[in-house]
Amino acid sequence: MVGKFITIEGSEGSGKTTISKFLFEYITSLGIKVILTREPGGVPVSEKIRDIILHEDIDYRTEALLFAASRREHIVKKILPHLKQGYIVLCDRFVDSSLAYQVYGRGLEEKDVVSINDYATELTKPDKTFYLDVNVDKGLERIENRQHNNKMDNEHNEFYVKVKQGYDSIAAKNSDRVIKINANNDIELVKEEIVEKINLLLKKWNCL
Repeated sequence: MVGKFITIEGSEGSGKTTISKFLFEYITSLGIKVILTREPGGVPVSEKIRDIILHEDIDYRTEALLFAASRREHIVKKILPHLKQGYIVLCDRFVDSSLAYQVYGRGLEEKDVVSINDYATELTKPDKTFYLDVNVDKGLERIENRQHNNKMDNEHNEFYVKVKQGYDSIAAKNSDRVIKINANNDIELVKEEIVEKINLLLKKWNCL
């Protein structure tokens, strides 16, 4: 049995990391083989690249290329091997993040970002994506007092508005893949909606 690939996407303060961990714990409780990973990162080399991306002052094209390089290692060393073993792979961010942040946020050419990611991923696509849709102001309010913010958490407001526009556009263009979740709600309501949606998917995939 080939596994299923689920990505979790959203802008800053959407609750993405919290929901990713919750989803992992929930699927594990059902006795289903599942792993949780993240981007950039997930494997040792990719984690080293993550540190550069999030903490060094680098050119925007360099940033996009590093994201793609990190993603390549991650796919080859972790994502594809686990999918072949029948796991559900949950990934905190994937290619949609590169499009939202590098194309819409940074202003790079979409064709260039798509091209380097197609090369890096060999067209590996998520089966489903949960998009945690949060209002920009609410998201930024949530991360304001966070102790360990990185470079991506300290951009100007216009950047996050563009990123949000990017995610909304991606969701609209890929409505068959992307499941939009109202992340403006209280976290417990978000969890309830996620459980409802994942149960439907697991039944459809004959995992339950």
